[in-house]
Amino acid sequence: MELLPSYKELKSQFPASASQDNFIEDCRETVKSILNGTDKRLLLIVGPCSIHDFHSAKEFAFRLKCLAESLSSHFFILMRVYCEKARTATGWKGFLYDPLLDGSNQLLLGIKKTRELLLELCDLRIPAATEFLDPLTAYYYEDLISWGSIGARTSSSQIHRQFASNLQIPIGFKNGIAGNISAAVQGAYAASQPHAYMALHENGWPIATQSKGNLDTHIVLRGGETKTNFDSHSISEALARLSHANLPERVLIDCSHHNSNKKHEKQPIVFQSIIDQVLAGNSFIKGLMIESHLYAGNQPFHFNPQELRYGVSITDSCLDWNSTQTLIEWGAHQLQENLNPSKKLSLSSESLFSSMICTKLKS
Repeated sequence: MELLPSYKELKSQFPASASQDNFIEDCRETVKSILNGTDKRLLLIVGPCSIHDFHSAKEFAFRLKCLAESLSSHFFILMRVYCEKARTATGWKGFLYDPLLDGSNQLLLGIKKTRELLLELCDLRIPAATEFLDPLTAYYYEDLISWGSIGARTSSSQIHRQFASNLQIPIGFKNGIAGNISAAVQGAYAASQPHAYMALHENGWPIATQSKGNLDTHIVLRGGETKTNFDSHSISEALARLSHANLPERVLIDCSHHNSNKKHEKQPIVFQSIIDQVLAGNSFIKGLMIESHLYAGNQPFHFNPQELRYGVSITDSCLDWNSTQTLIEWGAHQLQENLNPSKKLSLSSESLFSSMICTKLKS
């Protein structure tokens, strides 16, 4: 057994500056504006299935920053920073739980390294998106997150719905693993309402608390075990379910997981379909998610990190960086052509220089 510091103590060791706090607040407001339709851009959440290596995560962030800056007229890009990994049964539970990848399960070190990484992303001006898997660990770092999700395995959990209702962060509820969207719709509704429940104070005491409800909940379609749900009919059905629940009609589409049949090379098919639907006039689609890493595919997990290939996922299979960049630039080009066919999308000289620097970065 190991005693852990309180949320307040840990945050005081790794504090966010006023500049970092302002950056996070601005990013959250931008996400809310996109969800509410006042900002017409699309959210784009891009990054590894899970973080397992500090250095490759930072290299990915550098590259993503260059792309985000050059395409900011069409996409608001956040980095997928998943430091906890949901498991169907057992397995490696993520960087936060086992940061050394050796089975030592040094949770405190993982919490510190997670917060350290998120602070560095703030300095890079890269907004972070994550899945909140465990409400107990979440308060160590939720102040550094710009968008959060409740995953397919926990969307129906009352504990997670209560937790989400007390966050000042836009939260997406994913449909269940089987593909049923009821849990996501009900989760988004439940989290939008006030709740009385038990939680932990920032000093570590158990408390009775009352949430106000989170008005920025929405759903994320990620497909199911037997079917995808990124097609126009599935999206229309999801929107109708939201309307029936008196919720705002807005969805994000996960290009990975069961929408791609867990095959990374199929993610572009989903992405292209969604861009086409947006161009056809579906303004209720607010964004997309892509699982991407420096190199394609995935690799088996080893308790010896030296055996792992750099920049390759150890969980779900991911697109490589070059394919990701090409895909997103294609999407931006299509959106630009739709807005103004005579105006060609181009990178600024500064962004071009940054892109050349970024492609050479390797920590």
